[in-house]
Amino acid sequence: MWFQPASYLTFCLSVSLVLFVAQGIDGRSASYTTVEAAAQKVESIPIPGMKAFPESITSTTDGTLYVGRVGDGGIVRVKPRTAESAIFVQPGALGSRLILGVFADEASNTLWSCSNDLSALGAPAKGSDTGSALKAFDLRTGNGKRSVSLPGAHPFCNEIAVDAKGSIYVTDSANPTILRLSPGATTFEVFAQDSAFSAPQSGGAGLDGIAFGSDGNLYVTTYTAGELLRVEVKDGKAGHVTKLSGNRQLQFPDALRALGDNSFLLIEGSGGLDRVAIRGDAFAATPIHEGFVTPTSVARIGTTAWVSEGQLAFFFDASKKTSSPSLPFRIYAVPLSKEDAE
Repeated sequence: MWFQPASYLTFCLSVSLVLFVAQGIDGRSASYTTVEAAAQKVESIPIPGMKAFPESITSTTDGTLYVGRVGDGGIVRVKPRTAESAIFVQPGALGSRLILGVFADEASNTLWSCSNDLSALGAPAKGSDTGSALKAFDLRTGNGKRSVSLPGAHPFCNEIAVDAKGSIYVTDSANPTILRLSPGATTFEVFAQDSAFSAPQSGGAGLDGIAFGSDGNLYVTTYTAGELLRVEVKDGKAGHVTKLSGNRQLQFPDALRALGDNSFLLIEGSGGLDRVAIRGDAFAATPIHEGFVTPTSVARIGTTAWVSEGQLAFFFDASKKTSSPSLPFRIYAVPLSKEDAE
């Protein structure tokens, strides 16, 4: 389904405001916080592109990272052992626009990614797509495999999860729906729909991060509302949706990456990386590292968490169009304790 320009622009503008608030209202510059993070001896690797604005990040078992770029488009492949980073999927490949969620599905040799057209905000646009789509690229070569458009009114593909049978799940930030693409299917189906997934009436983004827990259920975050929710999964069908209570209010929760024992790594857009442990209908969020400028995602390689720092206010906020983010864009390596990595 193509975007409906008026409603889509309204959605993008409201998200822009939220991302500006997420960066912080204390006036700190991007360079200050980046230096602060570096001062805490967090190693980093630069991401190519003057307008990269890295978003989602995913990893494979051989220790390779893949990073989607909101600004320049395309996907970067990073080899942490050698600090090598290079464009893996070219901007505009398969008609793609700007890349948000990425997920390395080694079982199917597929690098899944969310492509969205943000040209309404004056964003660079290499590809030909005019809507929101899930793109599939070969995980070994980067060549395009397939593209599936999201259904519904002005959808916004954000993050991706894959189940044991190979079905793909994506969060739609503009609509209160989790979509599923079953193996062999050519169109999405609505897996779960609930008012709890909606953005606040005042505006902003709804669904964002998504991951399966070790209990087999699906967990999602809502960015603006700051919620963590569980979708019960039984026999491949969605059941009850539970809004989990926490030990504190989450600030713009973004990406989720599963650990063991029903725990996750979680990014808060306000600047932090957390470990979240779920027990029953409650969760406990423990900070691991803070001080990032609008962090957007996390991927784990062994006992290291790699965090992408998006600096997205410089991309979305019109008042900052004449300002420059701290360059080069970077992903940061955060050492995990034994407890945090399990």
